[in-house]
Amino acid sequence: MTDAMEWTGMQIDWMHGEMLGHAVRTSHKLLGDMRQRFADHEAAERMPAETLLYRVRWFQPENANEPGRLNWGVTVLEPGRVGDEYFMTQGHFHADPSRAEFYTVASGEGMLVLMDRARRTWAESMRPGTLHAIDGSHAHRVVNTGDVPLIFWACWPGDAGYDYQSIVEHGFGARVRMCNGIPQLVPEVQE
Repeated sequence: MTDAMEWTGMQIDWMHGEMLGHAVRTSHKLLGDMRQRFADHEAAERMPAETLLYRVRWFQPENANEPGRLNWGVTVLEPGRVGDEYFMTQGHFHADPSRAEFYTVASGEGMLVLMDRARRTWAESMRPGTLHAIDGSHAHRVVNTGDVPLIFWACWPGDAGYDYQSIVEHGFGARVRMCNGIPQLVPEVQE
């Protein structure tokens, strides 16, 4: 099957985060999958494990791992909090740090949390129309700080690979929490 044939019949609804077609893949993350990523484990345990945090739909060509190939997808991140911490994606580094990624926001609001290997962590505001260039050497996670789903589209090299384990073991250097009614990037205290 050629890429042109894979794209045939593809339908995209930018504003609602829909991507349909025979070559589209789908993944969901539930609270039960990510409880340990939130700081307030007790609050996470009180919430239903089947609470949807986010879903991802993406187009990945058959030969996606060849250099120069691109993946294209959309994430719909639900609004909500676990304790005072906003719903988020799990976050990852790219296995190949030379591979960058782009995010652009269709609707909602949030923060793109970025971290380098020295654990320096910062955030960029995400809102409709913003474009975010993510350096391949930086870990990245998205946080929904609004009251509606945050819908953002992404484009990344198919051979970038994923390093989730570093985040599982060490987390990010900061978390997005509600402080005095507003979202704040709060540094993690190292033990």
